[in-house]
Amino acid sequence: MHTFHIPVLGLGYSVDTPVKVAPLGISSVASIVDDELIERMRAHYSRLYQKPYTEIRKNDDDFRARRITAYLDLMAEIIDRKFTEICAEPFEAGRSITRYFELLPDNSPLRQRYLAMCETSDEARRRMLQDELRSDMVKGDIDVNIMSKVDKLNKDAFGVALPDRYSDASASLRGFAHSRLTSSVILSAGMNPRLYNYLENFPDFFPGEDGKFSKKITLKVSDFRSALIQAKFLAKKGIWVSEFRIESGLNCGGHAFATDGYLLGPILEEFKNRRGELIRELFQLLRPALQNRGINLSTAPPLKVTVQGGIGTTQEDRFLLKHYEVDATGWGSPFLMVPEATNVDESTLDDLIHAQPSDYYVSNSSPLGVLFNNFRKSSAEKQRLERIAKGRPGSPCKKKYLVSNTEFTEEPICTASRVYQHLKIKQLNSADLSEEEREKSINAVTEKLCLCEGLSAAALLKNGLLSPRENKAVAICPGPNLAWFSGKYTLEEMIGHIYGRINLIARDNRPHMFINELTLYVTHYRKNLEEQLENFSDKKQKYLGKFRDQLLEGVSYYKALIPQITNQATHYLQEMQEQLAALEETILSMQSPSPAAEMVNR
Repeated sequence: MHTFHIPVLGLGYSVDTPVKVAPLGISSVASIVDDELIERMRAHYSRLYQKPYTEIRKNDDDFRARRITAYLDLMAEIIDRKFTEICAEPFEAGRSITRYFELLPDNSPLRQRYLAMCETSDEARRRMLQDELRSDMVKGDIDVNIMSKVDKLNKDAFGVALPDRYSDASASLRGFAHSRLTSSVILSAGMNPRLYNYLENFPDFFPGEDGKFSKKITLKVSDFRSALIQAKFLAKKGIWVSEFRIESGLNCGGHAFATDGYLLGPILEEFKNRRGELIRELFQLLRPALQNRGINLSTAPPLKVTVQGGIGTTQEDRFLLKHYEVDATGWGSPFLMVPEATNVDESTLDDLIHAQPSDYYVSNSSPLGVLFNNFRKSSAEKQRLERIAKGRPGSPCKKKYLVSNTEFTEEPICTASRVYQHLKIKQLNSADLSEEEREKSINAVTEKLCLCEGLSAAALLKNGLLSPRENKAVAICPGPNLAWFSGKYTLEEMIGHIYGRINLIARDNRPHMFINELTLYVTHYRKNLEEQLENFSDKKQKYLGKFRDQLLEGVSYYKALIPQITNQATHYLQEMQEQLAALEETILSMQSPSPAAEMVNR
């Protein structure tokens, strides 16, 4: 029905977004990483909709998967109920059924049929058209997200190691696979062979006799090569990737997986040009694997390509859909400003409304060791600084989803934890370092932020589920594109902005999303160059040389692309050309010195 979806937003920001938007035909994604949050949300919605609730406790067998299944089933039941109620409503002003059709894009055939019905005066024909409209209404997809690399191995209550199928990611997958949902699991953060192998255990991921899937696989990718490698791995097992969800490496929310200088425009161009080749190659691997399972397919299943990350205007959205022939776009961070769609507490929402562009930045805050889009005004960031000032850096580690470090302990611990930071700072203080080196090293340690609780806190706060003694500090990870949105919006307003019915960006100096992403990559390149000055190596120099070459190739691509962007004003395209030229000059001025030359200079 719609040409956009709402991607996953942290652990808690979109954990119940499907309940809010799916009955209106809008697709969205909920994270299923935090089973503790999920269990509390299940209890909340059971009370809200007067459903029976029996707690699934942490000492229950397979509790993580069972919690996820129970919550997803409850969401599906609530959405079905709400959707049925909407479909039965009379077509009257202010009703949800009229809202359903009025939210659709202007060029939607269903919306046009709705408008034609509204103009029909013959009562009998009007009722017939209304019945036809009701029969063609569909719910939005209730998709789920699993970060593949968040996959801690677990032990039972007696400290005995559990089998691999009880790892965090595997249990999440099992929870989805056993649910009643007919939707997609979005696998992000790269390939996890253990998890990918585990997919074979669930028949729903294989096509039925009609060639259709009960549950689909979507891969979130940042370039064509990684998409092909992961999809081939799965195709050899008989698993089809139904969608590649391309996300900008840096111009996105949450964790930022920077490419080696590959920019979004050229990446989309490669997907467009090689899409047919991709489908043929994957189907050649898929078909014999399915035949070994007694499944025969004569044609390749559908394969969608979508894009997200940094989209901010209807012109950008339409250009992506038309020029790159993508099937849909993803609008994430802007929906943080829509209270009826996502979970953002009032204090954080107010900070976002009044934020400046400099408040959004790429950090090393994540314990995963991956770049993380952070927000300077978040209460979690303020709490982190307060703890440092009090000589108590780090956080209590309760959920332990991101434990990975064994530098000081036999059991893995989290680098954002108080235990790790105390031990690491103690080590640094006893090391033979200059004061400047010590300070820099300690700052790198204390920069890590607790995300397990911080990214869930807003959902608990907004729904009144946080107990008095729980940590109220909120971590939030919007993309830098959110700097251009400065208000609290209704669902109608945000969707109206996406489809060009209204404009929510007050300032007219916002650069194009491709320019914004290139700027982020130039900053990233400069930072890497500065780090190389402190730690020379031939390998690093080779990497930076390749990175620089890719940026310059991207610039050349955009120079040729700008004349093809026909839905922007002439002065805007001229500004794009000027901005592109300035960024090219900056890239050319930054040259990585060789280790040998640096030794001579010294």
